[in-house]
Amino acid sequence: MNTIDTVIHTILRAEGFSCPSCVAKIEKRVGRLSGVHGVKVHFASARIEVDHDMSVTVDDLVAAVAKAGYTATPAAF
Repeated sequence: MNTIDTVIHTILRAEGFSCPSCVAKIEKRVGRLSGVHGVKVHFASARIEVDHDMSVTVDDLVAAVAKAGYTATPAAF
C-alpha cells in the first residue's frame, strides 16, 4: 500500500502541569500514538508541538494529553 508521507505540525496549549517532570509524562504519552513522529513540550510557554501524520487527529492528541493527566486545547492563531 502506498501512502503519502505528509507531516502535520500541530500546536496545543496545555494546562495543569506545574513541574518539568510533567513535560516527560506528556511527551511519553503523546509519543506513543501511532503516527506521531515527534513531540516537544515547552514548559515555560505551556505549548505542546507535535509532528504527526494524517492518521492522527487533534482530538487524538488532546485525548493523549488527558490520559497523561493534563488538559490541552488547540492553539489559536
